[in-house]
This record gives sequence, C-alpha cells and structure tokens, in this order.
Amino acid sequence: MEFKKITSPSLKELFIEQLEHMILSGTLSIGEKLPPERQLAETMQVSRGVVNSGLSELEKKGFLEIHPRSGTYVSDYRKKGTLETLSSIMNYNGGKLRRDEVRSILEVRIALDTLAVDLCIDRVTDEEILLMQEHVESIRNAESISDAVEGAYAFQNDMAMFSGNTLIPLIFHSFKVPVFALWERFCVLYGIQSLYQNNYELWISIKNRDKDRAISWVNTSISDSISGSKEIYFD
Repeated sequence: MEFKKITSPSLKELFIEQLEHMILSGTLSIGEKLPPERQLAETMQVSRGVVNSGLSELEKKGFLEIHPRSGTYVSDYRKKGTLETLSSIMNYNGGKLRRDEVRSILEVRIALDTLAVDLCIDRVTDEEILLMQEHVESIRNAESISDAVEGAYAFQNDMAMFSGNTLIPLIFHSFKVPVFALWERFCVLYGIQSLYQNNYELWISIKNRDKDRAISWVNTSISDSISGSKEIYFD
C-alpha cells in the first residue's frame, strides 16, 4: 500500500476559503465593500501579498469585483461565476450540489452528449469503438465506485474526442469535478451495475452506428436522473 504525503493548505488557500465561506454563508452580502487590503492583512494576520493574490483569485471565480480607487465588493457569484465557482460551492456544501445545480448540470449534459454522440457516430472508427468498449467494461469490472466513475469518464471523454469537434472535449473536461460527484452519487444510490448499463447501452448504439437510438438513450437515461426513477439529488 502506498501512502501519500500529507500537505497543509497554504495561507493563500486558507484566506480564499475563509472569504468564500463568508460569502456563501451570507456573512458577507452581495454588494458589500471589503476593508482595505492593509486592514484585511492585519486582521487576518497574513501578508499583503497573500491578501492581494487571494482577492485576485476570488475575482476570477466571480466572488468579488475589484474597482481601482474605489475598493473591493462582493459580487453576485451566480451571475459572475465560473465552473471553479461551482467547485467552491460544492466544497462549502461538503461535496454536495443543490437541486437546481444538479438539474442544470444534467440539462447541459443532455445537450452536450447529444451533440457529441451525433458527431461521433459519423466519424468514429472501428478501432476507436473497441477502445471505447474497454472503458465500458472497466466500469463493470470496477472494484470501487471511484474506479467505476473513472471508467465512465474515460468512455465519455473518448466519445467527445472522437466527435472530431475540438471544443466538446474541453467543455466536457471543464465539468469533470461536478460530473464525478453526480456519477458517484448515482452509484451510491443505484449501484455500479446501473452506471455500467447506462454506458453500455450508449456504446452499443455507437457500435451499431444507430444515431437515433443513441440520442434517444442519452435523453432517456439523463432525464431519468432529473425527474424519473433514478433521481440523484442530494436532498
């Protein structure tokens, strides 16, 4: 068994985490102005460099707006945020997503997977189909939920790659953290075999180059997790 080195968070990471939690909890409200950097550094007992770089990172995530000569303000992260913001929300909620967030991710996946499978079936080679089968079978043979999710990701990432569209894999990869969380949730509720079956049915449709069946399965299987017999909400 290999043990990994234990590392502690940096002061910058702790600074960012504290401010994120204050914003997400409502302790800092939208539109509220933060104290000057010097005051924040003194109060939180960190360097101004930590504060400056931390505030910049929080601005990139959509939590803050920095206006030169005016100050730093709490932003509406729902409007300004990125997928990194979603990861921060998950961390704050103990790795969980809210109902609206789960539904929204699944709705985007229907659109993205439909386009990916549509293009993939037109362009995928027989050799690539066999490679995808190996990933699907790795789900069935997985010894843990984590291994099963890795297999599902590898299969669907290949589907995105073999679509021939350069943007689809990038978009798919940007959703990796929340998608992993949802697949893990799916396995906890319905078992690894159900995750395998979902991906196997999609692979069979791709193998047979049956575009209508593949697109129908994408819509059916994902919609089932939105408002069907296999909902995956955390509450």
